[in-house]
Amino acid sequence: MKASEGPVQEASWQWDGEADGAEEAPSDVLGGGRGEGDGPRRPSRRGLLVGAGVLAAGGAAWALSRTGDDRTMPGPEQPKPTALSGPTPLWTYRGPQQMTIGRMVTLPQRPVFLSKAGLQVLDPATGEPRRLVAFDPPRPADFPAGVEPPLTTVVFGPDQFFTAASKGHLDAHHLTDPAADWSLPLPAELPGQVQLRCLENGVLYGSTWQLPRADAPVPGTRLFALRVADRALLWTVTADHQDQPVAAATRSTPHLLACSRTTGDRAELVARDADTGRELWTAPAADGLSFCTANGPDLLVPDGTGGVRLLGPDGRPGWTHAPARGEPWRAMPPVAAGPRVFVPHDDGTVACIDTATGAVLWSRKLPFLLDTRSRPLFVDGVDTLYVPGPASGGVVALHAATGEPVWTFRDSGPGRDVWTVATDRTSLYAGHDDVLHALPLG
Repeated sequence: MKASEGPVQEASWQWDGEADGAEEAPSDVLGGGRGEGDGPRRPSRRGLLVGAGVLAAGGAAWALSRTGDDRTMPGPEQPKPTALSGPTPLWTYRGPQQMTIGRMVTLPQRPVFLSKAGLQVLDPATGEPRRLVAFDPPRPADFPAGVEPPLTTVVFGPDQFFTAASKGHLDAHHLTDPAADWSLPLPAELPGQVQLRCLENGVLYGSTWQLPRADAPVPGTRLFALRVADRALLWTVTADHQDQPVAAATRSTPHLLACSRTTGDRAELVARDADTGRELWTAPAADGLSFCTANGPDLLVPDGTGGVRLLGPDGRPGWTHAPARGEPWRAMPPVAAGPRVFVPHDDGTVACIDTATGAVLWSRKLPFLLDTRSRPLFVDGVDTLYVPGPASGGVVALHAATGEPVWTFRDSGPGRDVWTVATDRTSLYAGHDDVLHALPLG
């Protein structure tokens, strides 16, 4: 037994929502991803802005006083879930808290365990804790009662992760070397709250915004691009509207930075030159631009009927993959794979689409439903698509060329959260609630 494994005790089944304290489920849990209104209510945009402002007030002082990033999570030993089916885990890590996967803007490329205590980096070979990085500011004493302060979102790179936890700064934390951490004060031209959205080819894209005032309209945003290697600010652009970067398509000419633009109740897709920030074209955004995925030079966006539409690098619409009359499914964020696109449906179906023609190459119904936090992962080295489901459903590996199931991995729980998957191209890291397994690829 490895040191990261606690003693195995008798375990009993608990399905989603049956665990103690299930009423405290995160606010972004959706009932099967169907948006039927039976899940917890989401806070309003203004509420999030105000809450974030209160939280940021103490961020700078906290950032100056924090110490001791090299730690491991304390906590009692807990019973180890046992695998019910699928490949035998290489190792299993059990954390003392629930994972907070909803704040991962991008997926990690190393085994990590993100919770309210911070980000625990694990040894890829053994699952042993190696580094705990705490970066969330403490709850302000004057924060409104009954309201949870927003947790800091994280953008992962190959060896670092990036946050904007301290006001007026961008923070980089190395996953293995504390000496490589840095904090960059932002220039005066980027005032207000910082939001990081995507990282592509070593460039970090984000925006800053000011808190709205009761006597003034909602202010615009300022977009920026930062080259990580030398921390150089490549460009900043002022937007009169609420613009947010959502995806970067850097294998096109010119490189595209896709942004969502909100004006009142209206949303648009805005394509900018990723190298300069210059606006190139706009297109109507269906469903509030609930997703936007770059696939080479193309962008994949909602089509307005529950499906997916391909937009070329000039904004012209291409094929659409949408529900037929009477079909109740809705598309979730697609997974780009070059000549193929994998489109998950919230009814548990995954469709493989030919990128050039829009033809359905295969379709596979999974034994569980999906919600908006289920993020499938394609690994080209083994030509496999890994689809995470609810806690009781597990993870299904599909052969990318045919859609045939390779295996299904489940553990005995208990659990009420969805699975999440990540890879360093050596192993697959699959976890839910407070447990993370390392599985062989393929």
